[in-house]
Amino acid sequence: MQKERKRVIPISDKVIVMLREYYKKYRSSIWLFEGQAHGTQYSETSLQKVLKHALDYAKIKKTATLHWLRHSYATHLLETETDLRYIQELLGHKSSKTMEIYTHVWEPILLKKFNSLRQFVKNIVHLKGV
Repeated sequence: MQKERKRVIPISDKVIVMLREYYKKYRSSIWLFEGQAHGTQYSETSLQKVLKHALDYAKIKKTATLHWLRHSYATHLLETETDLRYIQELLGHKSSKTMEIYTHVWEPILLKKFNSLRQFVKNIVHLKGV
């Protein structure tokens, strides 16, 4: 995980309500989700266990990691044609070079857009009788 980089993430209104209820109940002092000792950060190992439990509960057999979850989110955003610069900012990547791992998703989207544009131009040419 990148050190000291702030993350901004979109959160639904429903999740905001759930987070407020959680905070009222647990009153964490520093971190929203604290670790075993008061004022400590929830560990990556514990988060990985939570993910594993969720996968088991959902009967998903595929092995997954927190990083994989992050990568899947970025891939989903690309597939819905979210701007690459926005995703880069959302993930906290300083360099666009880091985003090159997503070209396997981005290239088919660009090809689809190109083909749609080409079809659009063909339709205009056909309508004008050129």
